[in-house]
Amino acid sequence: LLSLCLILQIITGLILAMHYTANTELAFSSIMHICRDVNNGWLMRNLHANGASMFFICIYAHIGRGIYYGSYLYKETWNVGVILFALTAA
Repeated sequence: LLSLCLILQIITGLILAMHYTANTELAFSSIMHICRDVNNGWLMRNLHANGASMFFICIYAHIGRGIYYGSYLYKETWNVGVILFALTAA
């Protein structure tokens, strides 16, 4: 599930980035363009927003499973996971 959420985020992010303008005066207009003029743009935007939440839910479930099964005893592996989580959350 985690990799599915990540792939969904990458694909929808690339599609949205093709139509987004980072200019402060045009940013809101580009969002309206995505939602109204791009085919299924509203769907891509919602998938991207909800996919991010689902990604973090899957990460928390993965961490919880590791705590439940005592994976924190493997210090090196656990520390790498903590670093990856911190990089993901930042």
